[in-house]
Amino acid sequence: MPEDREVTIYDIAKYLNLSAATVSRGLNDNPMISKTTRKKIVDAAKSLGYQSNTFASSLRSKQTHTLGVLVPRLNSHFMSSVLAGMEDVANRHGYNLIIAQSLEDVEKEKLNAATMFNKRVDGLLISLSYNTKEITHLDPFFQRKIPVVFFDRVPPHNESTSIVINNFSAAYAITKHLIEQGCSRIMHLGGNVLRNVYQERLNGYQQALRDYNLPFIEQFHLTSTLSEQAGTDAARYILDLPPEERPDAVFSANDTAAVYCMLALKAEGLRIPEDVAFAGFNNDPISRVIEPNLTTIDYPGDIVGNTAATNIINHLKGLSNLYTTNSITLRADLVIRASSLKTNYKN
Repeated sequence: MPEDREVTIYDIAKYLNLSAATVSRGLNDNPMISKTTRKKIVDAAKSLGYQSNTFASSLRSKQTHTLGVLVPRLNSHFMSSVLAGMEDVANRHGYNLIIAQSLEDVEKEKLNAATMFNKRVDGLLISLSYNTKEITHLDPFFQRKIPVVFFDRVPPHNESTSIVINNFSAAYAITKHLIEQGCSRIMHLGGNVLRNVYQERLNGYQQALRDYNLPFIEQFHLTSTLSEQAGTDAARYILDLPPEERPDAVFSANDTAAVYCMLALKAEGLRIPEDVAFAGFNNDPISRVIEPNLTTIDYPGDIVGNTAATNIINHLKGLSNLYTTNSITLRADLVIRASSLKTNYKN
C-alpha cells in the first residue's frame, strides 16, 4: 500500500484473513473474541502502523474519554500533587487529561474553559483563578449537563460537586496553637477573599482571636498573591514598623509567602521563633527545608486530585450522581514544627 495512506481495519483484516468486524471487536478488547485472536490483531495493528481513529469513535459514542483540568498555576507543589492524583485515577479508568492553567487570570480561565468545551471533554475539573468573580463562562457545561467538579478554590453552586478541606477549622487550629505558645500580636498573610480558601482562613484566624479575647489589628492583615515576592514584601512591612509594634507571630495562608518572609527577617537578624513565630499552610516540601522547619497544615494534593477524578468518572460511568453531594470535605492536619515553638511543646 502507498506509504502515505492510513492503515485501516480492512488492511488488518486482509493481512490476517479475518473479517473487518472481528478486527474491530479485537481492537476494542471485546470478550467475544478469543485472547489469542485479540493478541494477533493487536500485534498486527502495531506491525502495520495502525492508528485508532479516536475522533470518529468519540462521535459515535458521544464520549471522548477526555477530562479537562483547569488550575490556577502549574508551578505549585500542591497543584502538581493534585494533577498526579488525577492522572493516576484517569489512567486506571481509560481517560486522558487536557491540562491548562489560568495563570491566576479570569480572562485566561474563560479562554481555556471555552477551548475545553469545544474539545468536547466529558467533564471538567477546575480550581478557580485568583480574580474570578462569577462563573457564567462555565454555563455551556451546565447547560449541556457536562459534569463539573470544583476543587480547593470553589464557588457556591448547586449543579456541581466541590472537593475541599475545612479551611476555617485549620486556620483556627493554627491561630490557637500560636496563642498557646504565648503569641498575642499575630499577623495574617492572606489571599484574595474572593476565593473561599482565603476568606475561610481569615475567618478561622479572626474567630480564634475573638475566642481568646485578642484584638483583630487591621494592619496585621496583609492581602497579596502569596508569592515569593509577597513574602519578602511582608517582611519589609514588618521591619518598617517600630519594634514595639511588630507582630510576635505570622500565620501565612500558604507556605511560600511564609518561608520568604522568614528568610528576609532572618537576614535582618530577627530570630525565629523567639522574636517572631511562623506558621504556613499546605505542607509543601519547602516547609521542611527552611530552618527552623515550618509549622503548617497538611492536606495531600494527590488525595484531592484522586477524589475529584474518581467522583467525576464514577458519575460518567453511571456509578454515582455528582448532584446528590454538593461538597466533599477531606481531612487536614496541623503539623507543628520548630518555627512556632516558643515554649517547650511536647506531643
